[in-house]
Amino acid sequence: MDKINKMDTPTISQRDAQIIWHPYTPMKLRPTAIGMVRGEGVYLYDEQGKSYIDAVSSWWVNLHGHSHPAIAQAIYAQAQTLAHCMFAGLTHEPAVRLAERLLAITPAPMRKVFYSDNGSCATEIAVKMALQAFHNRGAPRHTIVVLEGSYHGDTFGAMATSGRGLFTAPFDDKLFSVATIPVPTVENANVSLNALQSILNTGDVAALMVEPLVQGAAGMQMHDAAALSQLFRAAQTAGAYVIADEVMTGFGRTGALFACEQLSVQPDMMCLSKGLTGGTLPLAVTLCRADVYDAFYSDDVHHAFYHGHSYTANPLACAAALASLDILLTEQSNQSRQRITQAHLDFAQHIMSHPRVDNVRTCGTILALTVKTMDGNHYLSSERDQIYHYFLDRGILLRPMGNVLYLIPPYCITDEQLQLIYQTILNFLSADSRADLAIV
Repeated sequence: MDKINKMDTPTISQRDAQIIWHPYTPMKLRPTAIGMVRGEGVYLYDEQGKSYIDAVSSWWVNLHGHSHPAIAQAIYAQAQTLAHCMFAGLTHEPAVRLAERLLAITPAPMRKVFYSDNGSCATEIAVKMALQAFHNRGAPRHTIVVLEGSYHGDTFGAMATSGRGLFTAPFDDKLFSVATIPVPTVENANVSLNALQSILNTGDVAALMVEPLVQGAAGMQMHDAAALSQLFRAAQTAGAYVIADEVMTGFGRTGALFACEQLSVQPDMMCLSKGLTGGTLPLAVTLCRADVYDAFYSDDVHHAFYHGHSYTANPLACAAALASLDILLTEQSNQSRQRITQAHLDFAQHIMSHPRVDNVRTCGTILALTVKTMDGNHYLSSERDQIYHYFLDRGILLRPMGNVLYLIPPYCITDEQLQLIYQTILNFLSADSRADLAIV
């Protein structure tokens, strides 16, 4: 009887399919989610016992591997003392200590830290800060400038600063307008700069917001550091704020602790999330220079920044972030990032002439390549599902953006695991069953 009952017990995946609506998923086309029961290091394990190398750090959040014992212990210890308290009028040691540590390691002269829950909120807060700062000074500016194809989150304000397309289409008429400029590459550095300067000449630009060096959700588009520095300088010269959205690029992903370290001009605000807690609990911060904060420091109550959430600066999340920083700032972690960076460079060199790939690119621990298809390069490319399932069947978790295949692994990944992924990529590109590929 026990055996029969066990056989009749629905799986996590089956129960999920009945009641849960998943993000970024056409549910009728892909209704079955894989039920995961455990994570350890670079691996996730499903309810059937199969292991998967998490090659994308579960949406780029997992820095040090799943269920890292040091982070788990920090969360446990904090839960025994103070699990939560409101952050309006109250404070606590983990939030203060984390802010102190972040201000000490960020490259720009940041002076204040504003807590929130996720990357979308962090960028939206930065935009609100920029607009209100000019409002509070009695000289309102209204224009936000972003890069073509940008993605800064999926709340309404964050969507407004993102490229119009698949994600925003149902809401386009509800979003405020922004100005866009071309992505600053080596080839079009002057084009991008001239486009920005033309907009700055209106005198109405409140802020320029970019993901420095790598635009993540845009398909891992990569920038030229010198060209990006020119944009930052031009914006600040015109009195506009520069917002660096380092939600994805922060905490070592681009080779340096923060992408902005590789620029000659530093931003006025920085947005951090994703890897902040090492892939454990939701947390985000928006950091700003003193002059941004000063625009709100007033006897006039109307000048306050009226923004906050119930779980702002949650002590458990702050404790997790502190533990993650302890690991991140070790020499061992630094060496791991350097090792991954070099492995990506070596593989990129090996594969860049492959007839089925285009635009092989790397930036620190990020590797991306575009798979050539008959239906072109876009998020809904037919190649996406083929890539996803091919690797999943072979125990590797990827989440391609259309026909863009990318790796952004946890720093604990071994050389052997990287080589396994690289070889699987080569095997995929050699498969005969993919007749829709345009082989040139």
